[in-house]
Amino acid sequence: MQHNNVLILDFGSQYTQLIARRVRELNIYCEIHPYNKIPNHLENYHAVILSGSPFSVRAENAPHPDLSNIRGKKPMLAVCYGAQYLAHFSGGEVAPSNTREYGRANLSFVKEDDLFNGISKGSQVWMSHSDTIKALPTNGELLASTHDVENAAYKINGETTYALQFHPEVYHSTDGKQLLENFLVNIAGVKQDWTPQSFVEETVDELKSKLGNDKVVLGLSGGVDSSVAAMLLHKAIGENLYCIFVNNGLLRKNEFTDVLKQYEGMGLNVKGVDASARFLDALEGVSDPEKKRKIIGRVFIEVFDDEAHAIKDVKWLAQGTIYPDVIESVSATGGPSATIKSHHNVGGLPDFMKLKIVEPLKLLFKDEVRRVGASMGMDKNLLGRHPFPGPGLAIRILGDLTREKVRILQEVDAIFINNLKSWELYDQVWQAGAMLLPVNSVGVMGDERTYEKCVALRAVESTDGMTADWVNLPYEFLQKTSNEIINKVKGVNRVVYDISSKPPATIEWE
Repeated sequence: MQHNNVLILDFGSQYTQLIARRVRELNIYCEIHPYNKIPNHLENYHAVILSGSPFSVRAENAPHPDLSNIRGKKPMLAVCYGAQYLAHFSGGEVAPSNTREYGRANLSFVKEDDLFNGISKGSQVWMSHSDTIKALPTNGELLASTHDVENAAYKINGETTYALQFHPEVYHSTDGKQLLENFLVNIAGVKQDWTPQSFVEETVDELKSKLGNDKVVLGLSGGVDSSVAAMLLHKAIGENLYCIFVNNGLLRKNEFTDVLKQYEGMGLNVKGVDASARFLDALEGVSDPEKKRKIIGRVFIEVFDDEAHAIKDVKWLAQGTIYPDVIESVSATGGPSATIKSHHNVGGLPDFMKLKIVEPLKLLFKDEVRRVGASMGMDKNLLGRHPFPGPGLAIRILGDLTREKVRILQEVDAIFINNLKSWELYDQVWQAGAMLLPVNSVGVMGDERTYEKCVALRAVESTDGMTADWVNLPYEFLQKTSNEIINKVKGVNRVVYDISSKPPATIEWE
């Protein structure tokens, strides 16, 4: 890609992806690479950003990058760990904080500087560190402070090097985007030329070059990611793309037939495969969420292997993997971030399939995927559809999985989602779903005692899936939905609403 690329060095922070997202919001292309795998062709990058890290710079195993070809030679912005790293190894001092510095803070001092152009005293920033910078590095000049953190921002004179103790990439840093724009555009001179249209053009060209006349098989889910991936591939290779939509028995109510209808008229070559019995038999009685994911991934691959063999000379498997999938399975591009959970479509294929993987969206966040789809003229209803987990309802049924539990949850989910749409709340929610809990509770229906299941409703606001907050749905809506579920779904006598955010909770319960 012929852009003024920005290189982000990942030291293991869960916020690293958010740095990339903020940079891209500025229409600037960026790439994340592990701190210990700095690309050889640094001439391709016009600026460098160092991420935060769960490590302390004072620890023996602290990430220690070789910045000799970067520092003083390219504009560099060091964030949190990066700022401490520059101080600790360049004549400054880093020591443990008296208290963990975490959460909102306000700038109490701001020096007039190009980095803080348009940002004034009182601006809110987000802190997340347990060490603090006691003394600036050699040639360091203080740029900003908060009440508790004197060295909140500094620059190194004689270099185009800036450092921040706070996280500008987090939403709680209210002027974070402005600060990044000041650094990248005004100081580093990076061009803002990366758009959805340019992504489509370049990705299609890359796919044409990579795939040639090869045949590709793609698993459609009916969701945004796989659909946009399909359209990109269709633009590149046309009829050589074979789309397969598998019914794993864990889809929403009527989803298999509804999704197949949805793809009619899009020009895609789509085959529907009902493998629900195969999946449900394999999952019968399984309780552990990681085992559920592994089983679904295994059977999914088996089904695909069967279907791929029915197509002559298929060489590639396409997947709709996106950034949040990658960061939650293993740090992006192999960095040191912590694993949270495995994803069924991340991590490659067994050798017996003999298929190579192509992932056109693996560097995009969900909102970017939607913008790319819109730039290709895709249907707004499809692009506005809520994310749905690859393992489907399996990870929304806590505890052992049975066909009856799937039926119950499908009915509950249908009432919840349809009500969100009829109350015109669906588009205000990023993702919604119901969870079937592994507990029975006492209830009364008529004059009879019941001992039935409890379901939890979940609706969250988010932009990228990395962070999320619960949606304050109207009480009247919740009341009507709860009543309808209990009255219409046999086996459920209690409904609760989940009001936890991510973090500390995840969006899904398993």
